[in-house]
Amino acid sequence: MEDGRTRDAAGIRAAKSRIAVELQGRYDALLQSKRVQWTTYHYFERELGRGGQGIVYLSVRKGADGFTQPVAMKVFSPDRFATAEMYAAAMERIARVASRIAMIQHDNLLSVQDFVDQNRIRIMVMEWVDGIDLRQLVNPDRLDLIQKLTEPERWAYIERVIATRGPEQTRFKAGVAVAVVRDCLAALAALHRHGIVHGDIKPANIMLKKTGAAKLIDMGSAFEMDHPPATRACTPAYAAPEVLEGAHSTPQSDLASVGYVLIEMLAGRSCFPSEADYQELLEAKRSLPARLAEVLPPDVSCNDHLMNFCRRLIAPDPTKRFPSAEAAELLQGGAAEFHRQLVFGHLASEYTNDIRVLLEEVFRIEALAVPDSSESGSSSSWTLPPTV
Repeated sequence: MEDGRTRDAAGIRAAKSRIAVELQGRYDALLQSKRVQWTTYHYFERELGRGGQGIVYLSVRKGADGFTQPVAMKVFSPDRFATAEMYAAAMERIARVASRIAMIQHDNLLSVQDFVDQNRIRIMVMEWVDGIDLRQLVNPDRLDLIQKLTEPERWAYIERVIATRGPEQTRFKAGVAVAVVRDCLAALAALHRHGIVHGDIKPANIMLKKTGAAKLIDMGSAFEMDHPPATRACTPAYAAPEVLEGAHSTPQSDLASVGYVLIEMLAGRSCFPSEADYQELLEAKRSLPARLAEVLPPDVSCNDHLMNFCRRLIAPDPTKRFPSAEAAELLQGGAAEFHRQLVFGHLASEYTNDIRVLLEEVFRIEALAVPDSSESGSSSSWTLPPTV
């Protein structure tokens, strides 16, 4: 047979009973109608995180014959809107952007599956990512537990090649940190090509999958370049200087945010003091390129290519940054060139596998550890139960 259709092993159609004939009729009627509709039920299993826009839950979609699928559901809160009309208008904008993102289908970009109305409250249905966000991964308590409960040889590899202790949080080795950033840049390039700005790049919005790949998540702040929102939301510590000054976010603003995340990963501490007020934060961002050698450890600051890459991402003047996310990843002076430099110096490793190794240990330890956190969805400290 050359038509490619699946057939039973014997190649013989069985004699149909009356019920089977009726079922065949329903099948034919369904195909002729060219539309289907059904009711699905979701159950909130646990909270994954919360922010100014609402709460994200891990949910289970239940289908026929025992089928289940984990999904993430973001329930948008109306709390920050003065009227129901303002909430509805904002949801219209988010739904329009979400529908465009759903068409992109990029490996490093969160997949949007649906946008629904439940008694006038909007819910975005997204893929559930089996992994951990970067904000939680840099928690130094996790690294301490990994050292305590991991075989010495494996711990030595992790500390030498993947991550080690920093002044405030886990510090990633340069090759691994740049690998995470390359995945983010690839996702941003896809968004920007479709005329969309993410608008809120930060560690909490970068998920590292158990496979070792990174994904950009939380599309609630994303917007169309041609239709920027009247009001803007951002995370000040990771927002570009021009955004803090009141300008609209642009693709270059996303690059600055990626740069701040990269420097934080390399330094093992926040780029800016948490207690800084608006003016102090703005000045710190403007002066960061000149202070970069003080912020980063010697094993990073000695690499001119990496330093120039960071400076170009975070340049206070947006026109001095890379012209695009694609250029920042692939063109001269970009992330790929730094990785090639490591290859030529015989210093490269399999970065995706390295991240996978680290996450294996994180999830193994978390099966034993007890989270101690006042904020749902993020663990501020981790301790071992007395029996371990």
